[in-house]
Order: sequence, then structure tokens, then C-alpha cells
Amino acid sequence: MFFELLKIRRTYKNINRITQILNVFIKHGFGQIIEMLNLSRLIPFRKRLRLLTEGVIIETTVAERLRRAFAELGPSFIKLAQILSSRPDLITEKYANEFEKLQDEVPPFAFSEIKEIIETDLKMPLEAIFASIEDPPVAAASISQVHNAVLRDGTKVVVKVQRPRIREIIETDISIMRFLSNLMLRYLPDADIFNPLGIVEEFSKTIRKELSFKEEVKNIVRFAGNFKHSHSIKIPLTYEQYISDRVIVMERIEGIRIGDMDALDRAQIDKHEIAVKLVDAYFKMILDDGFFHADPHPGNLFVLVDGRVAIVDYGMVGWITPDVMESIAAILLALINKDFSSMIDQFIALGMVTEEKDIDRFKLDFMADLMELLLPLYDSALSEINFAKYLDTITRLSIKHKLKLPSSMLLIDKCMLILDNIVRELDPEFNFIAHATPYTSTLFRKKYGPKRVMDKLQRNLSEVADSVIDTPKKLRVLLRRLINNEFTTKISIVGIDRLTRDLDRSTNRLSFSIVIASIIMSSSILTVSNVGAKIFDIPAIGTLGFMIAFFLGIWLIISILRSGRL
Repeated sequence: MFFELLKIRRTYKNINRITQILNVFIKHGFGQIIEMLNLSRLIPFRKRLRLLTEGVIIETTVAERLRRAFAELGPSFIKLAQILSSRPDLITEKYANEFEKLQDEVPPFAFSEIKEIIETDLKMPLEAIFASIEDPPVAAASISQVHNAVLRDGTKVVVKVQRPRIREIIETDISIMRFLSNLMLRYLPDADIFNPLGIVEEFSKTIRKELSFKEEVKNIVRFAGNFKHSHSIKIPLTYEQYISDRVIVMERIEGIRIGDMDALDRAQIDKHEIAVKLVDAYFKMILDDGFFHADPHPGNLFVLVDGRVAIVDYGMVGWITPDVMESIAAILLALINKDFSSMIDQFIALGMVTEEKDIDRFKLDFMADLMELLLPLYDSALSEINFAKYLDTITRLSIKHKLKLPSSMLLIDKCMLILDNIVRELDPEFNFIAHATPYTSTLFRKKYGPKRVMDKLQRNLSEVADSVIDTPKKLRVLLRRLINNEFTTKISIVGIDRLTRDLDRSTNRLSFSIVIASIIMSSSILTVSNVGAKIFDIPAIGTLGFMIAFFLGIWLIISILRSGRL
């Protein structure tokens, strides 16, 4: 532990941030976990006592308290929670639903800092770029904030500027998260089930992409290319000369928020047509382009005066491989046709069923659950089927059966649930299935079209040929190793690391107990011998031995109680 603390001090200029994180977790009722991680020594006893006695609302759930702690800890933890909200397979549905409530809104930072960042990154004075720029911002989030502005030529734009020092803050928090994850794996039983290090690495990869505004601009350009022939969808223009890693200047979208039903009615806009355009756009992204906007909440969708739907904020996107696209299309068709057997075959083809599962047993159990949950929904007319609810039910069942879900499919599930809520507000009678069928049918035709079949046949023949050529060489290597006694096997026993740690801990405690018992016996012998200096008519050395044994015994009991294992 001492060396770990030295590492923290070397990694961070000071230890204030990790102390702040621990204080917040104790404040929200996670003091026992801090104790189990052996981190309570970083907090002064008086402060720890005060935090514990300030009180946590007992009626709140653990998930709610964790959500409040993340909200208090700022940008990194808010973003982590938002990413985890789309991964119920990692953190369970209860925590995912709670994390969805986190709002990414924070107080704006000073306009003087905005000016400094823009001028530093774009290497020109603010007045040389903009005729005017508004303060305060139109939106402020944990990573950036957005201002309305007008270019020198009169073009209306928005300026997205990254928060000062946000990269340094997030990098520091990622390092702390890794440190805490390692401690969790070491000290918390069964922590490896949740794969805390894997969660931190996924968060690190996602947040770093979001911090690079040039990556977001690439996303915008790609979407603009995919929808260049569309008369229904508007993608904002970007201004290449005014773009950096921390600044984006893009076309200002002036329209009605898609969730503002009263404003849409006042503008006499056909809400059914808007629903059609929005759903068609997302089916095109998911089932045709393989690249989709992954944050379709109402604040990112606007309806223009000409009836087009404008999409903004491209920091969060999803990619889908052709094989996954085809499998999604097959799953949708199987869903429409109540062909549950084909649906399960697609899950297996996607590699979602892990090797240790009994395939036949899995098919029987999964089929039974599918029929129990989905068949009652087919009593409705096709137009009344809640398409998003069907997809979500399948996702929840996959999590229940511990399937290995691609992150893209979880993002799609989340997008469809949000879209379903928006579309049902726009048009309660909207038929999702009718709009999905043409895209799935087209994909299915592509999958079994002559060109696709020939490509797959050629690839498979090439793999077979490679295997035939490589097999003799691999056999020679294997035989040579067997003859030279160089053949080794690697066996990995699940849980052996935790068992070793527990045995080490138990052995240390047993040794410690023997030492305490030896001190007590020695002190007893010295006391009975009645030799040497005395305190209150008791030999001083014996008394000292009893005191040492007492304090060591108390220390041992406290460590056992902290571990939660008596």
C-alpha cells in the first residue's frame, strides 16, 4: 500500500483529487467499501467521522446514491455513468436505468477563457473571425459549451469550445479509476465479475474520442456524405478553416425541437411525416450505412421550416460491421415472422454464445423465455406492435442468459427506445415494422445475392486452401516439440488468484495470532516469576507484554471485521 501511495504522489502533482473522490463516496454511504480497499487512512479521522455522521438518506437505493456521487464528482464520472447506462450487461439493468438520469449540464465557464482558447487554437484574433459572438452560451455541458455567433461575411454559426484543462482533469481521473479498479480486484470479493479494468478501458477509449473535436468533424463529414442525396435530413456544414482539437465552428441550425409538439402544431407541420423521415434516417444509418448517430435525444433533433429533420452533436456514434448488419436484419425478419429458432441461430452466428455454454441446453432455455415473453405481444395487430419493446425484450433476455453482446447492438437498442418515445409522441399510430421491412428485405437480398455469395465462397475457399498448405508445417512443429520434450500445456483455473490471496491473508493472520499468543505466554511466565522492576506490584516487562498483546489483538480483530469475513 505504501508503494501504491508513492506511485499516486508521483503520478499526480498532489493527492487532493483522490482524497476528494474518497470523501464523496464516504458522504454517499460507501465508507465500508473505502475501508475494504484500505484507503480510509488517506482521510483524517475527524473528517471521516464528520462525513459519516452527516448522514445518508437510508431510503435511497445503492444505485441512486452511486448516481449522486458520480454527479458530484464531475465530468469524468458523469461521462462514465452515461456510457455505463448503455451497458446493462456489465452493471445490471437497475444501475443502467439509474445512470440514465444523469444530466450533463454544468455552469458555463468565463467568456475570457472562450476568447483565449479560440485565439490560441485558430491563431487569429476573435474579431478577425466573428462579426459578433453571444455571451452567455446557448448550452453548457461537462466537456464543452456552445455559443451563437456570426462570421465576418454574415453567416450565422455556432461555436463549440472545449472546457479549459478538461483533458488534464479527465486523464487524472482515468488514472485514479485504474488505481481503484486494481484495488477492487485485489480486495473486493467477486469484483472481477464486473470487469472494472475493462470498464475503465472502454470509458478511456470513448472519452478520448469525444475530447478530439477533429474526430467529431470527421463524423459530421461522413454523415453529410451518407445523406448528400437526402431531401429529408439536414446535416450542418462545418468550416474547415475554423476547426481545431478544441474548437468547432459549424452552421447554425434554427428550427423547432422535435419534442416541442405545440410549436410543431403552430407551424402546421405534418408530425407523421416527421416521424417517417426520422425513422427512415435511422434505419438507413443502421441497416444500410453501418454508421449511426448514437445520441438521438430530443435536444439533438430539430425540425426546419422546410420540413427536414436536422441532427446535431456527433460526439457519440456507432459502427456496425456488414456481418452484424446482416444478422440484425435477419433477427428483425425472424421477429416479424415469429421464427424464434432462426433468431437464436443468428445469436450463435454473431459469437454471442460463449464456448463454455451447452448450445443445446441454451437453445431450449432461450426459446422457452422468448416464447413466454414475446408470443403474448403477437396478439396485437401488426401496426400496434411496439417494435422498440420487442428489441429491448430480446436484449434483456440476452443479458439474463449472459450472452456476449456487441456494444453496437446495445447502442442500437438504446437508440431505438429513445426513437420509439419520440415517434409515439409525434404519431401514436406509427408503424415501426412497416418501415423496417424494406431495409431488412434489401439486406437479406444482398446477403444471398450472387455477388455476395461468390465473395463468401471465394473467401472460404481461400481459407481452406491456406489451412491445407499450413497444416503439414504445423504438424512438423508439433512433432518436433513432442520429440524434444518442448511441448507444454497451459491450464487456467478460474478463481485461483482469489484463492491464493485468501490463503495468504489467512496464513498471515494465523502467524500474527501465534505471535500474540507467544507474547501473552511469555508475559504470563514473567509475571508468575515475579522478577525485575514492578508497576503496581506486577513485573513491568510482563505488564508491557500484556499491553502489546492487547493492542495487537485489537488490531487483528479490526482487520478481520473490515474484511467482512469472520
